[in-house]
Amino acid sequence: MKLDEFVIVDGKKMRCGYTTGSCALGATTAACRMLLGEEDLSYVKIDTPAGILLTLPVSDIQRTDDSVTCCIIKDAGDDPDVTDGIGIYATVKKRKDNQIILDGGKGVGRIMRTGLFGEIGEAAINPVPKKLILETLEKYSKTGLECTIFVPEGEAIGKKTFNRYIGIEGGISIIGTKGIVYPMSEEALIKTIYLEVDMIVEKFGTKEILLTPGNYGIDIAKELNLNIPVVKISNFIGDVLKYVKESGFQKIVLLGHIGKFSKLSIGIFNTHSKIADTRLEAFVYYLALMGASQEFLAQVNSMITAETAYDYVLEHGYKKLGAIMAKGCNQRVKRYLKDEDIDVETIIYSMNQGVISC
Repeated sequence: MKLDEFVIVDGKKMRCGYTTGSCALGATTAACRMLLGEEDLSYVKIDTPAGILLTLPVSDIQRTDDSVTCCIIKDAGDDPDVTDGIGIYATVKKRKDNQIILDGGKGVGRIMRTGLFGEIGEAAINPVPKKLILETLEKYSKTGLECTIFVPEGEAIGKKTFNRYIGIEGGISIIGTKGIVYPMSEEALIKTIYLEVDMIVEKFGTKEILLTPGNYGIDIAKELNLNIPVVKISNFIGDVLKYVKESGFQKIVLLGHIGKFSKLSIGIFNTHSKIADTRLEAFVYYLALMGASQEFLAQVNSMITAETAYDYVLEHGYKKLGAIMAKGCNQRVKRYLKDEDIDVETIIYSMNQGVISC
């Protein structure tokens, strides 16, 4: 059953969809219920973190004496998504040791680099869907349950994503913070961000504003007790900076992960990986200015993630790199805005090391 939820994008009515995480949760829920004695289900209902109840068609049901497998077909709505239409499967099997186990099977990627949302070797099931699936298994467990999420087309589809560049190999990720896919053009998203800036001007004035790419930055700001109005800006750093300057703000605080802000530190103002991937180039640039050897620069340049690179340079004594990159961000922003007097502060954090720019 297609989701009857819509958003307006550039004046067009566009249908929402549901995430791979919602599909995995739906397949798990259906399998658990059938394993406990229910007849084959045509549909299963699940709640999402977005507060939207989903009714998902269940297909390809397979039963054994101690397990049930079923499938939910991913529906991305009107959002362009390479995972649209693929089957997300769950096999739930009875155990006798009261353990609850969740893993990924064929077509679900594996985490192969540090600095992501799990340990090396774990299935690429993001924290929110993982939590919801485990809670569902606990709910239906009598003597323990084992669940394997698998995606028969996942390995092929995974090659069309950026997973391999961030350290996930062998398939797709099971993702979805809200459980719902909201189609939105870049232009519409930027306009939405501008509206948030306007609301801050109206409510708090133009003394200062904090800009951060994502939700984790907002959490870091709270931990640092930064009592500054916050706007989440995704990858659109340059567009939002210009708008904030034109709005008259006296101080701009930028707070973000080293993976994105390493790019900003060398003048990349749209940090989406489809636009530019200059994370390691930024490391090499600043380390060269710090006097690092050719051999050391080559080693850093061979790494995959910014987290891994930062941990490595930290181990080798370059403790000031984060602060130097933050200073580089400040300089690039002032140059970009053509205003050397504007008050800019950049705070960079690492998932492994916390705030690293002080």
